[in-house]
Amino acid sequence: MQTFSLNGRPHVTLDNLLKFEGWCESGGIAKQLIAEGMVTVNGQIETRKRCKIVAGQRVEFQGQQITIEE
Repeated sequence: MQTFSLNGRPHVTLDNLLKFEGWCESGGIAKQLIAEGMVTVNGQIETRKRCKIVAGQRVEFQGQQITIEE
């Protein structure tokens, strides 16, 4: 399982996380996939594109998992 560091930021938005990790080619594609229910946060489907992801949460997309660290 991968980790993503917030580097002192309080959060990262879900669409940006997918883009930063290279799981999506663009923010627009990330938003579309999130809206279609393709992403889970802590095991629950998340459809809010700008959902704030904070340290301790786990995000999964197409079999890939990432844990958020401070």
